[in-house]
Amino acid sequence: MSHDFSGKNIGIGLTGSYCTYAKIFEEIEKLSHTNANLTTIFSAHAASTDSRFGECSFFLKRAEELSGKKPITTIPQAEPIGPKGLLDLLIIAPCTGNTLSKLANGISDTPVLMAAKAHLRNNRPLVIFLSTNDALGMNLKNIGILLNTKNIYFVPFGQDNFKTKPNSMIAHMDLIEDTIALAFSGKQIQPVIKSPHLSPG
Repeated sequence: MSHDFSGKNIGIGLTGSYCTYAKIFEEIEKLSHTNANLTTIFSAHAASTDSRFGECSFFLKRAEELSGKKPITTIPQAEPIGPKGLLDLLIIAPCTGNTLSKLANGISDTPVLMAAKAHLRNNRPLVIFLSTNDALGMNLKNIGILLNTKNIYFVPFGQDNFKTKPNSMIAHMDLIEDTIALAFSGKQIQPVIKSPHLSPG
């Protein structure tokens, strides 16, 4: 389902689950066609790390092309998001287990986490696109904390490879826009736990 987010300022925080970047950027491109005003925020690692999934310079450039502005890449650049009320909604996509655990424990030591902290002070929706190998391990308690935190919403997620990575979970790419639309209305899309297409193993 295609949505019209005209007049909405949507932030997209990218953290280090690099294996998702190809598809995440496809979704960012789709969001760019919803008439929303996009702002991208990169964690320090996401902004400076090349991986087998691509060079950081490519993703930074692509983010600028899709949003029409340079990405936020430092904590000082992210901090004004709160006092200036720059965003109507922020989505962290992908949200790694590391970022998830810090968010649940009030830590804001990266640009994305500072953006989240600054944004939440305005009682506006924060959407999490989960991508972590330890969702059903050490991070399960943090998922529980955030599921019960005001103004935080999850893109539905499920196990992606229970045979070789039984603790791993990832959100559904195709439900990002639907999740955002409901989050603007203060609602969590259901069901939250929804098995994605499983990898062969």
